Amino acid sequence: MARLARWTALTAAAALLTAGCSGGSSDEDRGEGRDSDAGPSAVAPPGVPKALASQTLDWARCEGTDEAPAPDGDWRCATLRAPLDWSDPGGETIDLALIRSRSTGDDPVGSLLFNFGGPGASGVSMMPSYADTVSSLHERYDLVSWDPRGVAASEGVRCRSDESIDAAESVDSTPDTPAEERAYLKDAADFGRGCEKASGALMRHVSTADTARDMDLMRHVLGDDELHYFGISYGTELGGVYAHLFPEHVGRVVLDAVVDPSADTMGHAENQARGFQRALDDYLESTGQDPGQGSRKITDLLERLDAEPLPTSSPGRELTQTLAFTGIVLPLYSEGSWPSLTSALEAAEEGDGSELLALADGYNERDPSGHYGTTTHSQRVISCLDDKQRPTVQETKKLLPRLESVSPVFGAFLGWDAAGWCHDWPVAGRHETPEVSAPGAAPILVVGNTGDPATPYEGARRMADELGKDVGTVLTWKGEGHGAYGSGSDCVDSTVDAYLLKGTVPKNGKVCS
Repeated sequence: MARLARWTALTAAAALLTAGCSGGSSDEDRGEGRDSDAGPSAVAPPGVPKALASQTLDWARCEGTDEAPAPDGDWRCATLRAPLDWSDPGGETIDLALIRSRSTGDDPVGSLLFNFGGPGASGVSMMPSYADTVSSLHERYDLVSWDPRGVAASEGVRCRSDESIDAAESVDSTPDTPAEERAYLKDAADFGRGCEKASGALMRHVSTADTARDMDLMRHVLGDDELHYFGISYGTELGGVYAHLFPEHVGRVVLDAVVDPSADTMGHAENQARGFQRALDDYLESTGQDPGQGSRKITDLLERLDAEPLPTSSPGRELTQTLAFTGIVLPLYSEGSWPSLTSALEAAEEGDGSELLALADGYNERDPSGHYGTTTHSQRVISCLDDKQRPTVQETKKLLPRLESVSPVFGAFLGWDAAGWCHDWPVAGRHETPEVSAPGAAPILVVGNTGDPATPYEGARRMADELGKDVGTVLTWKGEGHGAYGSGSDCVDSTVDAYLLKGTVPKNGKVCS
């Protein structure tokens, strides 16, 4: 089981680059920007012990791993110490892995912190591959990202073995019988117990609010009085929570591919059903098909797979209905990937599930050797600590007709996903919806894409409304794919650049077509 809006399209569609961090000092820790670190800022986070507030980051070359070499160029890695429990900041600490490339010009603004979504995406792995996309910002900003607590090099969790994940492929994610329902819910509960065993005490301290507090400590230790931030997908929720907690520290903040902060668990399921169906309709129209007829053809394929999975070229593996759902989802994140969906669907109609299986593996971070990444594990641990709602089977069944009317292809899958995601979770959730109101904060640029499948456009409007009057400023792009910046719109890119580089806030409601 994998929640669909897991992270930004760039990480979902590409192989993840992995770079470890090393401690210790280095003479090679400087890019071509500022000659040296300025030291902690004058604005320290309240209540943080002096030992943490005054810590110095030892930037050194990033180390490669068994999965990927170290990044090229002037990327440097370091470790930040933060409280494990922010209600007891003087207690036990946790290590957070950071990566940075210094600004290349002679008029730097400061650090620009990136979160690529998830929750669960590794910023240390993603940042170097995203640098070309934000090259126009690099002249004035140090590009900085990190692995949030519970993710990858920052004490990331693995809740289940590769073999167990493969075995779970046989579990029906849209159960039709009582036996299938029991198997589905048992698998969900087993996953939660695996997470508890793997993460221990950490499982209760990986909320979005915890990470927002880590960000403020990071801002201070990096030497910035204000936080300049670029959040994508789930990173927009994190940015909103930060703005709520620290409105006085908000600098230039961009939120792209915006999560709807007003939606509860089933509200997110409905939002995503609408977004993915909207993207699928656009895809079908681009191929000359009637969206209604094309969707029926796909639902017929999925129903056949529910009864009889397709053979694939991967030894011992079949294309199940659940894997087919995931394989269809991945290309919808980016318009440039639509041809791969056409090819995969055509192959499946001819009896070969290999291409859809390969797409599903790409989404699930499964490499050719059968090894899985841990993004989904971290995502679930974080989101189930955030979200206190635990929809029952009865509540889910009651809502399924509505979800299926919104999306005949994705509705049932997303409804059951909401029911199983945190089923029988060993830790209670914290809220029904995140608090993002930020009265008094500087203007925040909220970027929405009308064709976004995973975080539908309506979420941008709602985020701006919840941030508050004179804070949330909406920029709309009439485009396709998950996220707008760097997706081919000169209008979007130049507007965001002007805001981040010059502080120019566009007119609220500006539209790029």
